[in-house]
Amino acid sequence: MKRQKRDMASRAYDRGYLAGVSGRSSDSCPHENEQQRVNWLSGWREGRAAQWDGMTGVSGVHRLPSV
Repeated sequence: MKRQKRDMASRAYDRGYLAGVSGRSSDSCPHENEQQRVNWLSGWREGRAAQWDGMTGVSGVHRLPSV
């Protein structure tokens, strides 16, 4: 649990991926820190690509290594 809280880059990517798969806009990025924002947007792009490929719901989330 503590390791997950320390690795903010991975968490930002995972949260961005989930936002992308669910169809949220990239403007909804909650991070002000530049590096976390970059990681979140990378995950968001991957999530959007997965959504466009038809990977929605459980089939989209299973691609995340930490979920």
